[in-house]
Amino acid sequence: MNTTDGIAPAVASILEAAEDRTGGSEPLSVTPRSLPEALAAAEADGRVPIVAEIKPTSPTTEGERTDDPAALARGMVEGGAAALSVLTEPTHFGGSPDALEAVREAVDVPVLRKDFLLREAHLDVVAADVVLLIARFVEDLAGLVEAARDRGFQVLVEVHTEAELRTALEAGADIVGVNNRDLAALEVDLGTFERVAGSVPATTRESVTLIAESGVSTPEDVSRMRRAGADGLLVGSAIMDGDVRANAARLTGGSTEE
Repeated sequence: MNTTDGIAPAVASILEAAEDRTGGSEPLSVTPRSLPEALAAAEADGRVPIVAEIKPTSPTTEGERTDDPAALARGMVEGGAAALSVLTEPTHFGGSPDALEAVREAVDVPVLRKDFLLREAHLDVVAADVVLLIARFVEDLAGLVEAARDRGFQVLVEVHTEAELRTALEAGADIVGVNNRDLAALEVDLGTFERVAGSVPATTRESVTLIAESGVSTPEDVSRMRRAGADGLLVGSAIMDGDVRANAARLTGGSTEE
C-alpha cells in the first residue's frame, strides 16, 4: 500500500527516519511464544487480555520515561498483562532493540516489536515473538508477512480502515490490530475499531485475532472494545503513566497484591 498522502508531519518524520535505517545483515530465526494463546489464557484466567506497551515517549505524549524496561515489563506482567509491546524506534519513541531484548529475557509472555518496519532487512534487527507491520506503509504486505513468518515471527498487521483490513486479510494476516488513531490527524476515535471490526467477514472471523489499539484508558473503554469484538487490547500511555503494575491491574482485573 505504502501511501503517505495526508499523514501528519510527525508520522512523515518517523517514516523518513525508518527509510534511512539499514536493518540487520542476516535473517533471524526465532521460536515465538503464541500471542493468541496468551490472550486466550488471560481470558480463561478471568483477566482482560491486555498487551501492555513499554513506550518511553512518543510524538503524542509529553515527557520521557527512563525506567529500566525489564523492571517495567515485570511490573506489567505482575499486574495481569497477557503480553507486552516494546517500542524499538529510537528517534521519536526513545526505544531500542536492546530494550526489547532485555524485556524478552525478563518475562515469559509474548513480546511484540513495535516499530515502522518497511522492508525485509528491518525484520533482522532483534528477536521478538511478534512483529508489527502497518498496512498503510508497507508496499508489498503479503511479501513482508511471508518473510516475517519464514523467520518464525508471528505478524500483527495494523489497519485503520475497512479497505486496509481487506488488504491485510488478502495478505494472509491472522492477527489484525485496528488502530483507533488516525495517522492523518493523530486524532483518536474508539468508533474506528467498532466500525472496522464489524466489517470482518463472518467466514474468517474465527481464524483472525482482533486487537484494539490506541485510546483505551479506562475500564469503560475496555468494556466497549470487548463488546465490539476485541480479542485483545494494546494499551500504552494509560499503563505507562504512573505505577505500571497498578495501572495494568486496573485494566486487566489482575491482582495488585505483592
